[in-house]
Amino acid sequence: MKKKAVVSLGHEALGYTTTEQWDAVKKTAKALADLAEADYQLTITHSNGPQVSMIHKAMAELRRVNPDYTPVPMCVCSAMSQGYVGYDIQNSLRSEFLSRGISTPVSAILTQVTVDPYDDAFYEPNKIIGRFMTREEADAEVAKGNYVTEVPGKGFRRVVAAPKPIDIVEIETIRTLAEAGQVVIACGGGGIPVIEQRHTLKGASAVIEKDSIAGKLAADLQADLLIILTGVEQVYTDYGKETQTGIASMTVAQAKAYIEEKQFGQGNMLPKIEAAITYLDSVPEGKVLITDLAHASEAAKGRTGTVIVRE
Repeated sequence: MKKKAVVSLGHEALGYTTTEQWDAVKKTAKALADLAEADYQLTITHSNGPQVSMIHKAMAELRRVNPDYTPVPMCVCSAMSQGYVGYDIQNSLRSEFLSRGISTPVSAILTQVTVDPYDDAFYEPNKIIGRFMTREEADAEVAKGNYVTEVPGKGFRRVVAAPKPIDIVEIETIRTLAEAGQVVIACGGGGIPVIEQRHTLKGASAVIEKDSIAGKLAADLQADLLIILTGVEQVYTDYGKETQTGIASMTVAQAKAYIEEKQFGQGNMLPKIEAAITYLDSVPEGKVLITDLAHASEAAKGRTGTVIVRE
């Protein structure tokens, strides 16, 4: 039996523009194919920060110069980013598979994730997105009930909430394809945030942390391994200081102690460690591997990276 692995791709695996992404996903596909050849059954999720921000900027600018166009909500921007990022990963990985004689199908699933409308994040939004606005445009956003923040010397930008994920709506579809041995790309950018209203799913003006959804996806699929690919080879204590030290392995208890010591950055490593804990709470026999794309294959063999286990 192949080991089930959920792989979370960070910005380094995708680039920051459409042209960068075309080149980046070719390298990413090679690393993913190496894991497939090492007998892992892959389910893939990915970031979308630069991509969804680009789409939001483009649609806002279209609305500005063509008032007849209706505004595009954040949930639709998330869906657009899922579609085109998934498309690039899917085609690049399929091409890499075929070049190696691997016939495994690759599918991208447009994925919705429910959130709680009363999540505290909606009252204290902190995710900055979109283009820079003038004071007048920012005031108009505030009048509509949206949040903005001032960037000194540059203008104002929109701020949205990052609520915690509750349920992955298409989880049974993802599970069915994964159990059939297919590679599935799902929950891109954290998933499209939606709120349940009786039988209807209504898009939320929010984004979901892709690390949070990676931990939940791995837990829901009862994966053997969660691989989080980021911008560093290992997790470090005292990151960026002269005393920086790599962590080869740690338990959940040790990870929590490091969190108490504030060893992990709020906007970078901390969400990844929290996702690891969420997954291992649900799958105690599982394992989490954190490394960068360049070292993914070596890390999977235990030669580098950081491994996190329950005990």
